[in-house]
Amino acid sequence: MHYTVLKPSTTERVPVRGLEYNVRRWGPADAPKVFLLHGWMDTSATFQFVVDALRHDWQLIAPDWRGYGETTRLHRPYWFPDYYADLEALLAHYAPEGPVRLVGHSMGANIAGIYAGLRPQRVARLAMLDFIGLKAPADIDAPQQLGRWLDAQLAPPPARAYADRAALAARLRVANPRLTPARAEFLCRHLGRVRTDGQVEIAGDPWHKIPSPAVYRIEDAMACWRLVRAPALMLVSAEGYVHDRFGDEPEELQRRIDCFAHARVVTVPDCGHNLQHDQPEVVAAALEDFLDRETA
Repeated sequence: MHYTVLKPSTTERVPVRGLEYNVRRWGPADAPKVFLLHGWMDTSATFQFVVDALRHDWQLIAPDWRGYGETTRLHRPYWFPDYYADLEALLAHYAPEGPVRLVGHSMGANIAGIYAGLRPQRVARLAMLDFIGLKAPADIDAPQQLGRWLDAQLAPPPARAYADRAALAARLRVANPRLTPARAEFLCRHLGRVRTDGQVEIAGDPWHKIPSPAVYRIEDAMACWRLVRAPALMLVSAEGYVHDRFGDEPEELQRRIDCFAHARVVTVPDCGHNLQHDQPEVVAAALEDFLDRETA
């Protein structure tokens, strides 16, 4: 069974800070622009089901982040702040003037939320899908974290391989039982890349999997969020990472949400972390209710 794409996309290559970025686009060029930012070990195609559920015309622009999908791989450790600079370069290319609409899932929401604080004048609307920060491990200090990073430099991390695309699709459904066979088949064609031996591996540089050299500090993220001036929409999965991390800490969750000057929180029912796969119609409706077609 194949997923029927209602709205076809095109891709183009864009030079970004010494790399060749792969950028996926949907919709007419004269429609309001929305930037769609994917999460960790994912690709731009992850938004296809939401795109198909949108009622209005939008010009949708979705990059594969550095080291993901068809964008250049570094084959060495990645430095997270580079994503902010990459995003700024992409915005300069596609929307050189005025504020923009940003929609990010997971890691993409992390990037979008921080960027919206660093460049508040450049963001008109901010939608963050199932992300409101990480929980730093309490038993890891700076020397331990840096030591783990240093140890990881000794050899490239292995990439898990699957016999074929069907095997990868089956694995996706094990990880997310809500994923239909048709959607899993679609995703495996974009999430997997065929190796020279015929096996299929995830289309993300394995170097993304090594630990960060720095201990995560939520206070740093919150300081950036307090500078965000755009209206913010938090789409929280009923059974996603936000719920898993903060379901028993409502005060901490609210403390983080309160950093945003204009925040709206919507819980999306019957879905896991990948709400864009599980409930694309609900996500699309919430986004169109939030994104202002008259600005940006």
